[in-house]
Order: sequence, then structure tokens, then C-alpha cells
Amino acid sequence: MAAIETNIAEERARTAAADKVLPQRRLASRLLLGLVLPVMLALAWEAAVRFGFVQGRLMPPPSRVLATLYALAFHSEPSLWQHILVTTARVAAGFALGVAAATLIGALAGASKLARDLVDPTLQGLRAVPSIAWVPLFILWFGIFEKSKIILIAAGCFFPVYLGMLGAILSVDRKTVEVGRIFRLSTPALVRRILLPAILPAYVVSLRAGLGLGWMFVIAAEFMGASEGLGYLLIDGQQLGNAEEILAAILTFAVLGKLTDGLLVAAAAPFLTWQDAFAPRG
Repeated sequence: MAAIETNIAEERARTAAADKVLPQRRLASRLLLGLVLPVMLALAWEAAVRFGFVQGRLMPPPSRVLATLYALAFHSEPSLWQHILVTTARVAAGFALGVAAATLIGALAGASKLARDLVDPTLQGLRAVPSIAWVPLFILWFGIFEKSKIILIAAGCFFPVYLGMLGAILSVDRKTVEVGRIFRLSTPALVRRILLPAILPAYVVSLRAGLGLGWMFVIAAEFMGASEGLGYLLIDGQQLGNAEEILAAILTFAVLGKLTDGLLVAAAAPFLTWQDAFAPRG
């Protein structure tokens, strides 16, 4: 009997260890699989330039773009790291401000029909205004320094998060809420146990969309007289006719956008473990 219990304990230990290793292997395989397409495109791009199918002056190969990134990172003043830090700080501040305002107003509009009828038509009209249209007005109101840049980024992040919050609240199944009331849940318990779990998946998607727009709007923001940031690198590369610098800045934007999106997904994952969602195979 003791031997059987020992075997059972060992099997449980092996199963627990396998359960810990398997997600790590899956994550590693997903990361490697995600690199396949960009690496193949980079190799094809390099080969096309080397064999003369495209001009290397206007379409520099990845080898020259990577060399430019290295030079910007270690042999430039301000360095690429300073540009990254400045741009990331602007996106973080604008994203935080936009998300806070959008979450509050979206929750209010979703919970109250009067509030929705009051604010939603105006916000839907403002949502159609192109981002560049706000630039001269924000410069006039807030100047060309950090305040106008952060507010412009916040405006870009605001609308997808607002729509996501509003739509998530309005799509909550009425029967689920009624079940909670039948069980006499208090309002805080109803929000915590029913409304928040129902809203959270769509809200996370809207946060990802808002973060993506934040990285887009920071370019327009840094066109407003910035002397540092990745948007400044784009303008500098354009004025100098330096395609390598432009592509280096674009590549940096892509990497930073993917990293911050991954961090957001990872931060939200513990709150979505209850989901029994469809997972396609292969």
C-alpha cells in the first residue's frame, strides 16, 4: 500500500511539473512561429536588393536598417534609447489619461440611458474628426510642449475604449443579471460577480485598440515641434532623405507596439482565466 501511495504521489508530481512546462513550451513555440513571417520577408527583401530587383537607395535592405539602428543606439546624440524613452512616456501618459476618461464616461453612458442620450451623439460626432485636425487647435490651446502632445494621444486612445466599454455594458445578457437579482445579490456583488466578468473581455480588446491608436497618434503629436522621440526621427529622416533612418524608426515603432500589446494581454490574462472560449486547432 505504501508503494502504491508513493507511485501515486510521484505521478502527481510529474503531472504538475508537466503542467508548468507545457505552457512555457507553447509560449516559446508561438513566439518562434510569430517570427517566421517577418524573418522570411526580411530575407526576401535583402535578396531583392542584393540581386538588383529593387533600388537599395529608396528601399534599403534590412542589413542597412539594422546598421542604422545600431548607429542611432550607440553613436548618436540623443541616442535611440532616449527617443524610445521619450515616446514611450508620452504614449503611457496619454493612454492612462484617455483610458481613465473613456472608462468613466463609457460606464456612465452604459449604465444610464439619460447619460447615453446626452453624451453619445456628441462623442460619435467628435470621433469622426481626423486626428490631424486637432493638431493646430491643441497647439493654440496648450502650446507646442508636452501638454498638447499628451492630450492629443489621450484623444486618440479615448474613443475605442469608450466604445468598447459602452458596447460591453449594453451587451450584457439581461437574463444573467436577473439571475443575480433572484439570488438577492447586492449591487456591489452584482457588479463584481456578474457585470465585471461579462464586460472584461470586450474591455480588454478595446484597451488593445486604444493602445494601438496611442502609438499612431504619438507620431502626429511629435510632429508638433518635438526635438526628441521616434516621430522626430521620422521627420529628421524625411528632411535628410535618409530612408534607413525612417525605416529604423518604423521598425522601432512596430517592436514597441507589439511589446506593449503583449504586456497588456499578459496583465489582463489572470482576470480572464474563467473564460471557456473557443480555441481553434492547428
